[in-house]
Amino acid sequence: MSHDDHVTLESRDLTKTYHSTDPPTQVINGIDMSVRKGEFLVVMGASGSGKSTLLYSISGMDRPTSGNVFLEGRDLTSLSDTEMSRVRLTRMGFIFQQAYFLNNLNIRDNILLPALKAAPKERETAIARVDALLERFGIAHVGRHGITQVSGGQLQRASICRALACEPSILFADEPTGALNSSMTIEVMDALTDVHREGTTLVMVTHDPACAARADRVIYLRDGLLVDGRELGTWSEEQAMQREDALLAWLRKMGF
Repeated sequence: MSHDDHVTLESRDLTKTYHSTDPPTQVINGIDMSVRKGEFLVVMGASGSGKSTLLYSISGMDRPTSGNVFLEGRDLTSLSDTEMSRVRLTRMGFIFQQAYFLNNLNIRDNILLPALKAAPKERETAIARVDALLERFGIAHVGRHGITQVSGGQLQRASICRALACEPSILFADEPTGALNSSMTIEVMDALTDVHREGTTLVMVTHDPACAARADRVIYLRDGLLVDGRELGTWSEEQAMQREDALLAWLRKMGF
């Protein structure tokens, strides 16, 4: 297959059916989508529309039932579990609603762990990169704290550091502000906006229009189908309210 250098990720006729139910539940229903290099794409839809399933299927965390997913031209659906794990570790970063950190490690070591696992021989480089990330996201002073000794916002910024520790080509975020209050939500979205500005490709699932308004483009899912999309252009602080209002009006038309 020829690969368009401007596209980082694409799916073709992607489906996901869960056969554990009777009758089987089709959660994703033949989705064609592409994510441009350096784009910030948000996936929205009502609860149960298939947003998280789509995110897990395109990121190789879950195998689709049929269809293909290409990352930088490479067909992920043809990889073995071991090969896919390697791609997730070295080419992708993940941020979830919960941080999933190890209790017995401090913040810095939790962030360092995947970087050392990805490139054990490059220990000094990994350490320098992680320390720079801690500095950049304003959490260097809590690097040696345990994970229960920091705020929810600090923990999510640590999740962003961990996701960036292996210099991924794409970052996936599933409701990254879902468990945060409004000031921590802004703190985390500011950090993600910075990551995107520096050129990282970002795909995020959210139900929060204020968070979605930060994206370059929003796509809308209904019953496992991609029904529409909206280009928002580059986000700026000055136009935040207008963008959010325009997005809300569009979402209401979608039945959100």
